[in-house]
Amino acid sequence: MFSLRALKTYNYAYFSLLSLFISFLPVYLSERGVTAGEIGAIIGTGSLIGILSQPFWGYVSDRTRTVKKVLLFTLGLSVLLGTTAFSLPQGVWLFVLIALLYFFYLPTDPLTESMNYRLSERMGVSFGSVRMFGAIGYASTSLIAGAVSTYLGIGSFAWLFFGYGTSALLIALLLPDVTANSQKFALKDFLTFLKNRETLIFLGLVMITALPHRMNDSFLGVYLHSLGASTGQIGVAWFVAAVSEITFFALSARLLKTGSEKKWIAFAALLYTVRFLLCALLPTPLAVILLQLTQGVTFVIFYTASLQYLNRTVPPEWQATGTTLLAILFFGVSGMVGSWLGGWIFDWLGGPALYGVMAALSFCGLLYAAVTRK
Repeated sequence: MFSLRALKTYNYAYFSLLSLFISFLPVYLSERGVTAGEIGAIIGTGSLIGILSQPFWGYVSDRTRTVKKVLLFTLGLSVLLGTTAFSLPQGVWLFVLIALLYFFYLPTDPLTESMNYRLSERMGVSFGSVRMFGAIGYASTSLIAGAVSTYLGIGSFAWLFFGYGTSALLIALLLPDVTANSQKFALKDFLTFLKNRETLIFLGLVMITALPHRMNDSFLGVYLHSLGASTGQIGVAWFVAAVSEITFFALSARLLKTGSEKKWIAFAALLYTVRFLLCALLPTPLAVILLQLTQGVTFVIFYTASLQYLNRTVPPEWQATGTTLLAILFFGVSGMVGSWLGGWIFDWLGGPALYGVMAALSFCGLLYAAVTRK
């Protein structure tokens, strides 16, 4: 089926681009002489911008009943902004472009996930079988970007961002559009949904568990760099993490039975605790790289279970906004708090202390999941 092949190829290109944004933007800033505290402030501020921009673009998508057109617009501007940002040295304009990039690019993730979920349902395939190709793209590009930047320098990030971004944009043109349900969107009904006790408990669980994960997203490369790892080794770390995701995306449909989402999130929180604690106790590049093998269970199970829960409980006409709500918590609020707090801890206490705090936060998520399991 042509549309299915195009969707899988788009996921490969899009998440390749996302790997440059999440994995290597902190490394790029560190190479430009920006301190860990400043990196945390930049990413935290960007996440705050994302908190404001994601519901806006999600709402536009729901109101106009199109995901594809909104995605093409935001992704196109993001390619231009990201390519320029990765070309600049440290300075005010670099920070301005990063802020704009967060406004336009961060919302493309929930739009992409909403499109993936609905098109996979329409085509009769599992979400995980489609999303797996995103993990393959993330993995391969992490390795490629690390190796290329080692030999050609960090200036090569700009060309990589442009290449993957343009590819994702062109492939997106071939995809069918997905539209929201024809039922009228009622904001007051959505606010009523948010007041539901079970929903609030679930969102609290997502927030607590996502916080240390987002700290790792922001500071894994910086931590490895502080331990003496090269840019190529940092790429290997992200490659290992992404490769571990592929299997679990393929198995997610079998593992995540309806109604079992919270149990799997609790299991992910347990493994997060062990993973981050060992990263703190074994501060060597090799140990930290090998520990990224658990990413498949932690991130994939956690994120897919959260997405499945929302799509199971949110009415059809709110699915784009519901997916955006998850992204606000996962990439926005937790990213903002995690980056600011993580940068401060890293500067004052060091990388091992930061990962010790992340382990403690993951354990809190495990306890929260146990207490609210019903």
